[in-house]
Parts: sequence; C-alpha cells; structure tokens
Amino acid sequence: MTNVIFTGVGGQGILLAAKILMDVALRSDYDVKESEIHGMAQRGGSVDCHVRFGRKVHSPLIKRGTADYIVAFELLEGVRKLDYLSPDGLLIINRGCIDPASVRCGQATYPPDLEDWIRHHITRYSIVNTQDELRTIGFKKALNIMMLGVLSRYMDFERVLWEDSIRSLVKSNTVDLNLKVFERGRSLQAINA
Repeated sequence: MTNVIFTGVGGQGILLAAKILMDVALRSDYDVKESEIHGMAQRGGSVDCHVRFGRKVHSPLIKRGTADYIVAFELLEGVRKLDYLSPDGLLIINRGCIDPASVRCGQATYPPDLEDWIRHHITRYSIVNTQDELRTIGFKKALNIMMLGVLSRYMDFERVLWEDSIRSLVKSNTVDLNLKVFERGRSLQAINA
C-alpha cells in the first residue's frame, strides 16, 4: 500500500495532481482510492487530497503517521500535515509561501524559519524552489505538474505512464508545456533529499 497526501491552497492544482497520480496507478493495475478535503471553498483555502494505491485498498483516508509521501505545494500547509507522515516517509515541499486569511487580515503572522524547523525535525525531506523555474518556463500555473515531476523521481512508475496521464488529463492546448514542466520537475535539484 502506498499513501500520498497532496496539500496546499485552493487554486494550486492539487486535485489535478492527485487525479494524474491516480491515473498512473490505475494504468499500473493498482486499486486506487482518493479523498478530497477542502477548507474554505474559495481560492486560498486549505485543500488536501489523500491518494492510496495498492493491490486492494479498503479506505480512501490515510491515517496519521502512515503517509509515505506528503507533497506540499505551500510551505505552511506542508508543516500542518506533518502528523500524517510515517517515520520513514518523505516530505516533498515547495518553498513558496501564501499567506493564510489570518495573516492577510492582520490577526496572525506567517511563521518564520519553517525551512530551518523542517531541517531539524524531519528525517526525510526535499525542499524545492519552483517559482524561478516556472517563471523561466513561462507557465506559472503548472506548479502541480512540476511537483508531480519531483514526486515521480521517488516512485517506480514508468515515465511513459506519467506522460500518458498528463496528456489525457490536462487541457489539450497545454500538453506540450505541461510535459516540459514535468520533465523540469524530474530534474529539479532539491535542497535536501
């Protein structure tokens, strides 16, 4: 059984990333279950998606302490989900920060030094800086595909399955650009892995 949590904020493409992973697992003849958890029903609210695949999956929800991978599109949202990470699980986290509503309205401050905290408290992690890469490619809305590229390096699925799933699930006029972003994600250097 493999347990993956995608987490971030609304508008980052978390659900599409989960659907692509599910499609890859289905193409590999795995049983797949998924559960979406939405915070505020608007852009900027917390969004989580649990994806489980294996020979037989009975429940879509991942128990705390059992996630093999947490793929966090936003730094604070990734830290919020760490109680789900298994002791030998891998945190793949984007350096990007998006202020939650409480910070935007002045009721709280964004926690400082989250990367340092991760370095000192998490055994296996990969912090990636996607912002400059997406700007260079010219497709800032493809954070989800870049994060899938990073995740794909740690999974045993064939590259062609990822590519076929991306082709079938993204808008047809963005296929080539999404494939380019995916490849860049596969080669993106992590701060630590």
